[in-house]
Amino acid sequence: MANNTTGITRIIKAAGYSWKGVRAAWINEAAFRQELVAVVLAIIIACWLDIDTVTRVLLISSVSLVMIVEILNSAIEAVVDRIGSEFHELSGRAKDMGSAAVLMSILLALFIWMSLLWSHFR
Repeated sequence: MANNTTGITRIIKAAGYSWKGVRAAWINEAAFRQELVAVVLAIIIACWLDIDTVTRVLLISSVSLVMIVEILNSAIEAVVDRIGSEFHELSGRAKDMGSAAVLMSILLALFIWMSLLWSHFR
């Protein structure tokens, strides 16, 4: 049966599903909670610093990307866990690759912050 939801109703429902995803990440994922605290602090610092708008946007975007990748990693882990609890090489590989994506996003954010703040305060 086709979904007949369109327009503003579809947008409202989609926003509700997104909020459920954020809540699920908060409730079930310690890494998400820890990273969210760090991201909120980083955003506060980025807004407090006397920097130009482009630099501020880059600082905030880089840490926001970490949260996006963490949610995707948590989704991968949930799907793999749903499929089965027995060890499988592909399941382990999927989880490891999701974790690697989070690590790479964190390293990218650190590089962006160090580069921009170094050039600003130098």
